[in-house]
Amino acid sequence: MKTILLILVPFMLVLLAAGMFLRPQETLSNLTLESPSGAELVRAENTLLVDIRTPEEWRDTGVIEGALLVTYSDADSFLSAIAPHREEGQKIALVCRSGNRSSRAARQIAAQVDTPVMDVAGGMIRIVAEGYAPVRAQPVTR
Repeated sequence: MKTILLILVPFMLVLLAAGMFLRPQETLSNLTLESPSGAELVRAENTLLVDIRTPEEWRDTGVIEGALLVTYSDADSFLSAIAPHREEGQKIALVCRSGNRSSRAARQIAAQVDTPVMDVAGGMIRIVAEGYAPVRAQPVTR
């Protein structure tokens, strides 16, 4: 009996631990992954477009015209930084270099707000590759 317990208990612990890591991520109904063009993002109504890259990246590659430039570090400070620019019910669209940072940021933000949050797929790499000509980043003033 002891032998069976010595084998079963570690086995069950491994299965339990694996289940914790293999669980699907929580689905957030207000989060979307979309692939709009740069021009569509410029024209998007009721959408706050936020470029979450660093100032160096904004200078190196340019930005989408009209984008709010706020480097993302965490959801709370980010939401505080964009609060003065948000309107009631306005969608928040996040863009980064490749879509990796915006994906993580969008999930974190969508969990804290009731409004729609868009993760811009492929980031600036995709948008520029599709022919959008970024504009020069304007100095950020706070």
